[in-house]
Amino acid sequence: MKPYAKLLPALLFVLLFTSMVPKPKKILFFGDSITEMGVQAGGYVSIIKKTLDSTKYSLVGAGIGGNKVYDLYLRLEDDVLSKNPDVVVIYVGVNDVWHKQSSGTGTDQNKFVKFYQALIKKISASGAKIILCTPAVIGEKKNGANEMDQDLDKYAGEIRKLAAEHNLPLVDLRSLFTAYNLANNPQNVAKSILTTDGVHLNDKGNQLVAAQLLPLIK
Repeated sequence: MKPYAKLLPALLFVLLFTSMVPKPKKILFFGDSITEMGVQAGGYVSIIKKTLDSTKYSLVGAGIGGNKVYDLYLRLEDDVLSKNPDVVVIYVGVNDVWHKQSSGTGTDQNKFVKFYQALIKKISASGAKIILCTPAVIGEKKNGANEMDQDLDKYAGEIRKLAAEHNLPLVDLRSLFTAYNLANNPQNVAKSILTTDGVHLNDKGNQLVAAQLLPLIK
């Protein structure tokens, strides 16, 4: 008997065992700088990752600072579909509103809806499940006192409609953050409650987002 023939049963066993072990479910987080920072230590993606069994779940961050909904659409193939995720979490919309004022490059509401709709259709066609998130805040003052609250409410409302239309799970961060600030911002400050600068998440903000997403991911 040739030497390698003795190894054949062991190799067959390894191959059989490997084929029986399920691959980890791949969860991809798709968004802007909030998601880009979310994969860092203390970020909401990192918090979720620590909570999940690494043999059952694989988490991938695909956030790029400054991105708006059409940026996500343009890089959808390379950064999402090519990675064959099982679940895609879409968290975008702040820059589409914020950049109207800060740089004059925001996204008109009707275009925002069309690009978002296209994202949903293409991701759904790939077989991946989708979780939607509304944009949370651009300033943390209460009772609609932030300059862009009205616009942000409209864009968040469009995402709620899309979630209902496509029967998709929704994490309504806009409503959640608004309610939290109403109860926990007695000085009516513009930042430092759930964000560092009125937009990007601080430790409490990251923990809150992670706590909302985790049950849906599981």
